[in-house]
Amino acid sequence: MNKMKFPGQQIGEFSITAISDGYLSASLDLLSNIDPMEASKLQRDAGVSDPSSIHINCYLVHGRGRTILIDVGAGGFKQWGGKLIANLSLAGVQPADIDTILLTHAHPDHVGGLLDSSGEAAFPDAELVVHQREVSFWKDDGNLSRASERARGNFLFARKVFDKYQEKMRTFTDSEVLPGISSMPLLGHTAGHSGYRIESDDRSLLVWGDIVHFPQIQIARPDVSIAFDQDPILSAETRSKLLDVVSSDKILIAGMHLGELGFGHIKRKGTLYEIFYEA
Repeated sequence: MNKMKFPGQQIGEFSITAISDGYLSASLDLLSNIDPMEASKLQRDAGVSDPSSIHINCYLVHGRGRTILIDVGAGGFKQWGGKLIANLSLAGVQPADIDTILLTHAHPDHVGGLLDSSGEAAFPDAELVVHQREVSFWKDDGNLSRASERARGNFLFARKVFDKYQEKMRTFTDSEVLPGISSMPLLGHTAGHSGYRIESDDRSLLVWGDIVHFPQIQIARPDVSIAFDQDPILSAETRSKLLDVVSSDKILIAGMHLGELGFGHIKRKGTLYEIFYEA
């Protein structure tokens, strides 16, 4: 069987492939600091046919003898996504081939794919790597007791995932998580929200997690946060700072809610930022 071609980048020894898990839908009313009509216009002006649609990317990384996934999509949680396993197969990869999974954070559209339809580990041979703050937050009963009804489900789901992988879970607090791959704290979205910087042979790529959910809106308007952010103000500050850095330093970026092309550069025009996807 011929492998299907997916968007990819070569960073020295590492090959990184964007694998789509599909889409979820979220109302533009969840955005703050912007009128939903203006948000919808930004989407439509950018050629987005369904303004409420959010794409879900996962990233497959081969290099230094490892087969790594960065996030695993929603896995069909709330009928979101669920296409990762099929798309991995089209890329010539089976769940048993994955030896390491790096999590940017533990929201269900990033960890749902860790469980199969029967609620068992979908990647039984993989080590699960996640920031210690992230695990501590979701396991804290005080945080659970203060959570809204919607958020309570996220807590219970994250705990279920962590329980299924507890024998193979490694938490980190330092920056280096694997040789050639370091974590970057990206504060505001969740307690331990982390990006991953892949560096080899003078090339680098930043997988920036959930810096944006609606890229055509939040890159143009970094002050716009979403209800999924635990700290909307801090999240907006992080987004603004990071857009400045990646545009100034011309850093190749990848993100879980960028479009299906998966990789891009941020360019600054005056005070405005714009994303240019890599073909």
